[in-house]
Amino acid sequence: MSALSEPIISGHGINFAFGEGELRKQILFDVGLQIQPGEIVLLTGPSGSGKTTLLTLIAGLRTMQEGELTVLGHALHRTTQQDLLELRRKIGFIFQAHNLLPYLTALQNVQVMFNLHPEVSAKEGRERAVEMLQQVGLGDRLRYPISRLSGGQRQRVAVARALVSEPQLVLADEPTSALDSMTGREVVSQLQSLAKQFHRPILMVTHDPRILDVADRVISMQDGHLTTAAKNAPAMAQIERGA
Repeated sequence: MSALSEPIISGHGINFAFGEGELRKQILFDVGLQIQPGEIVLLTGPSGSGKTTLLTLIAGLRTMQEGELTVLGHALHRTTQQDLLELRRKIGFIFQAHNLLPYLTALQNVQVMFNLHPEVSAKEGRERAVEMLQQVGLGDRLRYPISRLSGGQRQRVAVARALVSEPQLVLADEPTSALDSMTGREVVSQLQSLAKQFHRPILMVTHDPRILDVADRVISMQDGHLTTAAKNAPAMAQIERGA
């Protein structure tokens, strides 16, 4: 990684709150972070610490309130709706609850990503969706409705959907939260492998200590503040254990 590389994500002085007046509750406090090209970064911390709020700001799913945040060259603190649409086309997002369409098959759920990419023909979109589902081990489940898939299989569909359009950045929100240890590890390992294969950086929100070792770097959030930065996952694992 070149020291001269522009960060994929660069944020400074980010504050964010829900509500107004007496009901106002601040969630993020003076947050700053940088993520470089090719990094796999985990964002850890207890539930309610602000991890998902930060992730959705980075994805352009929430409006910036205070501070500066630039993602893939888009300055989100002074952006337009068109800029946000362009940014979302460049990001693969894996939601905690999958957010799959239950009335569609696994293949159709992955193909739907190309609705954001009219430059891709229907034929090419289908071929790429089939190939991606095969890579995550679901080549024999292409026409299965989501209701007939296990939790782990649904998460693999979500991973395939996030990566099929070859995004420039992958964001994942608690991808193992609803999975058992073995299935969660398998899903994250597949995500890591595919993202490395396609040279895509990942920012993954998690409180699952079982997957810390997949990261190049781990950062921690506590009560809306970024409190810890570890150079590698093993160091962070020691912190998590109180070593």
